[in-house]
Amino acid sequence: MNLINTIKNLFRKGGAALGVVQSLGQITDHPKISVDPKEYDRIALDKRYFEGKFRKIEFRNTYGDLKKRPYVTLNMMQVICRRLASLLYNEQSKITIETRPEKTDESGNTVDYKVPDEADTFIHEVLEDNDFNKNFERYLESCLALGGIAIRPYVDYSTKKIKLAWVQAPSFYPLRSNTNDVSNAAIATRTVRTEGKQTVYYTLLEFHEWSENQYTITNELYRSETSDTVGIKADLSVLYPDLPPLVNLDTSVFTRPLFVYLKPAGFNNRNITSPLGIGVCDNALNTLKQLNDAYDQFNWEVKMGQRRVAVADSMTEITFGREGQKEPKQVFDPDQNVFLSVQGGGMDDKTVQDLTTPIRSQDYVASLNHFLKTLEMQVGLSSGTFSFDTAGNIQNKTATEVVSENSMTYQTRNSHLTMVERAVQELCVSICELASGTVINGSALYSGPIPTIDQVTVDFDDGVFTDKSASLDYWIKANAAGLVPKRVAIARALDVPDDVAEQYAAEVSQESPEPVAPQDSQSGLFDGDGDS
Repeated sequence: MNLINTIKNLFRKGGAALGVVQSLGQITDHPKISVDPKEYDRIALDKRYFEGKFRKIEFRNTYGDLKKRPYVTLNMMQVICRRLASLLYNEQSKITIETRPEKTDESGNTVDYKVPDEADTFIHEVLEDNDFNKNFERYLESCLALGGIAIRPYVDYSTKKIKLAWVQAPSFYPLRSNTNDVSNAAIATRTVRTEGKQTVYYTLLEFHEWSENQYTITNELYRSETSDTVGIKADLSVLYPDLPPLVNLDTSVFTRPLFVYLKPAGFNNRNITSPLGIGVCDNALNTLKQLNDAYDQFNWEVKMGQRRVAVADSMTEITFGREGQKEPKQVFDPDQNVFLSVQGGGMDDKTVQDLTTPIRSQDYVASLNHFLKTLEMQVGLSSGTFSFDTAGNIQNKTATEVVSENSMTYQTRNSHLTMVERAVQELCVSICELASGTVINGSALYSGPIPTIDQVTVDFDDGVFTDKSASLDYWIKANAAGLVPKRVAIARALDVPDDVAEQYAAEVSQESPEPVAPQDSQSGLFDGDGDS
């Protein structure tokens, strides 16, 4: 750091002390941010459970000495969030944008366009460039654990492409908002760098303020020499020479904020006036602690239950050779630690006493399974989703088992999907608006139509949760009973478009020119009878 910057920092420190230059202890101290700071204490606690980082256990040994050992946990919060995230969104999920009017054939049936929609093509280019399907599933874990996540599209001028920034719960601060939606927020970005021999912490606050006729983005940079404070307001040019302090966006182009905030389904019962979401395990932290404690104690008992055998000290006696070197009598394998030397007895004492204590594995496994059942109930998972077996492994049900039982897990998934679908729809709209409002070298990044929310559809690949055999049997019976035309039954059973189903029905009719009386419920769908 040069001399000029050093002098500037000294003046800023003096100005902050006099109240002339703005300084912040915590981000929630900023006058624009009106969120209860306790909400971020809650998020910090969730983060600790999600990361599985706990202090070491302190205990006193047999001689009264204070010792420490690692705290061994199951980290079930991460297991649950990973499981739910994979059920909500995966690489098989599909996003479709259609801004054109519905197209029909001469018979009035809906048919697909042969050429993809312009907005659909552009959105998929952006999503694929950001590896969205894979990243979204990963960040959903953080969203479910910490109570929310924001996605912020921005322009990378070096590549002239739209990029996606993932803002996790500890870095997202609502401004003026209600409990239903967040339209004004601050996004914090922290940078650590070394200036001379000192470590300096910079925090960029990006304020998105939305009103009916105005959308402004304000950027503020803060500098601190300690990691636990935000620090004193600094010039943006120190880290971001090309970033303006204030940007006014055209509300004729931007119909919504650039960021998308997603939170898990469910009401924030920890703070009923907070716009922030609540993690799926927030109301189960006590159960998580009980699980971790039981597993840690089980692990320690296994370690302490290692076989111990007491033998007379004469059996491990040390003798000296001709050159004065210690030479133990070769009675036991020198690489084992099972045998403990105990004083007493004579030279001929060959007593061997087993000191090993039995491990209470069945008791601990029963306790762990009890706590797992409680946890499943608290987070909305079906009973038996997780179980701890005697081999020390966590067992969980497959997606097919989840649906075949019409389980609580499936219902919980559907509740979360409503929030996820809305977030994806809003993100697609924001990407198109940002690209159309960004002009580089005289041309916009995107000049096609801007989709509305209802023009974005998301297919969450429910096929993995559907019992296809049961679905096929259902539609076969419906067609055989004359309740639905063959074309509809084929379309629903095979999950194909109506025009393809009609083609299949015609081909089946040609292959079966002579009607045969149905022998069972499946004949009506695959022979020449029935409506088409």
